[in-house]
Amino acid sequence: MFGGYFYHERIRKSVAVFGRLFNNLYVVRKDASGGVLNQMKVPLSYAPKNKFLDRIRENPSLIDDTRVAVKLPRMSFEITDISYDLTRQLTKVSNFNTVGVTRETRSKFFSPVPYSLGFQLNIFAKSQDDALQIVEQILPTFNPQYTISIFPFKDIFPTFVEDVPIVITSVSFSDDFEGQLETRRTIIYTLTFEMKVQFYGNIENKNIIRKSQANVFESKAGLGGDSDIYLERVTITPNPLTAIGMPDSDFGFTEEIKLGVDSA
Repeated sequence: MFGGYFYHERIRKSVAVFGRLFNNLYVVRKDASGGVLNQMKVPLSYAPKNKFLDRIRENPSLIDDTRVAVKLPRMSFEITDISYDLTRQLTKVSNFNTVGVTRETRSKFFSPVPYSLGFQLNIFAKSQDDALQIVEQILPTFNPQYTISIFPFKDIFPTFVEDVPIVITSVSFSDDFEGQLETRRTIIYTLTFEMKVQFYGNIENKNIIRKSQANVFESKAGLGGDSDIYLERVTITPNPLTAIGMPDSDFGFTEEIKLGVDSA
């Protein structure tokens, strides 16, 4: 019903692109005089927020439990929703094409379907300063959006570039500071984003049109004025016939006109 098999890995690649935006953040700890004590890269992984909280709270006590706890700070992100974006809808019959599998064919795909992917980035820290360092390295980049350029079909359409805006929609935080002093503290900053992506259909491989014909009639010129008279047929072919429609091609066209039997 839906045609041939295709898989462009749009969601998978979108997750990878989103994660790479935040995989190079650092936290620097200093002493009272401003000297650097240590610097650490903040780990990032794809995981639901609740799973991380469960793992952190497995070892809530800093005295009695001897198991190794999850080291903070760290970050996690996940997809939260997928929704259709009506504001970016394009004409459905528009298409893009380029050289096909062979020089005698063309590869073509129609206008993509716009969707928005919702992402949630969670920042876990045990001190407010660690959390704020991470947040302040992220917020200035989004004003309120950050646009990246990708090649969705680099092997087939190497010159086709797509701009993907990523918009930050909200920032919130929670702090479970209440409790006994020996209980582990967890500060959580939650940043929500919206990535505007395009989903593409099957890429078709079609033969190049090498011959065009047009029949010319004189409207209502027949007997009684209720029929058309066939005048001529115009046939256009490339010259030479083996010409290939490349961007740097240099060839002409041959026009052949064959008069109809009703023309003088």
